[in-house]
Amino acid sequence: PSMLALPTDRPRPARQSFAGATVPVEIDAELTRELRRLGREHGTTLFMTVLAGWAAVLSRLSGQDDIVIGVPSANRGRREIEELIGFFVNTLALRVDLSGGPDVATLLERTRRTALGAQERQDLPFEQVVEIVQPPRALDHTPLFQVMLAWQNNALGRLDLPGLGVEEVVDNAPGQIRFELELNVGECDGRIVGTLGYATALFEESTVRRQRDYLLALLRAMVADAGQPVERIDILPAAERGYLLEELNRTEAAY
Repeated sequence: PSMLALPTDRPRPARQSFAGATVPVEIDAELTRELRRLGREHGTTLFMTVLAGWAAVLSRLSGQDDIVIGVPSANRGRREIEELIGFFVNTLALRVDLSGGPDVATLLERTRRTALGAQERQDLPFEQVVEIVQPPRALDHTPLFQVMLAWQNNALGRLDLPGLGVEEVVDNAPGQIRFELELNVGECDGRIVGTLGYATALFEESTVRRQRDYLLALLRAMVADAGQPVERIDILPAAERGYLLEELNRTEAAY
């Protein structure tokens, strides 16, 4: 697919805007434990399980069942470069198949195969993938994928250096974004925490908060029943469902 057709709050500008903002994401310890259990039962890591859920949410929002999500790879597969200082990161385009109405277990298996296949070929530079695929190019969106999932598993920890006081500085409001949506999460103290970044030229903060809540609702449903069809999982909270089905359909008027 050349583009993920997400509904936006504003018309897409002719040139991609890189202005962005973030909303916090937190998956509590209980749900994180359940996601890990689900992964053990189906042979997936926490990253793969969250990837499957994120792909399902994007499919629901776009109405598409062929979803491409960008994933950064550390690209340090050779022992000689493991300890080198420098930026080796490559980008993988993971294509998740949601066709045919799969249940949760089937989606996890498809996502697992996709992630492992991409990791086996992670040495191929993303730029060459674009050259090979030759997707339609436009100034208003990035090629191959427009949504990213970054799994942070390299916590800095504490550094004790002689004569220096060192602490990690995290910028929670960078003001810049490379893609339309960027889910940046990782495991910390038994929870999955991070941010969901978004392009402010396309989305309102309230819309992105709803998207985050859809993801949490879908993950809860996944751990509750791995045999249910993904497309039938209810991700709308009661208040939003009532607004869409009742408030917007009230047509009575004074006569």
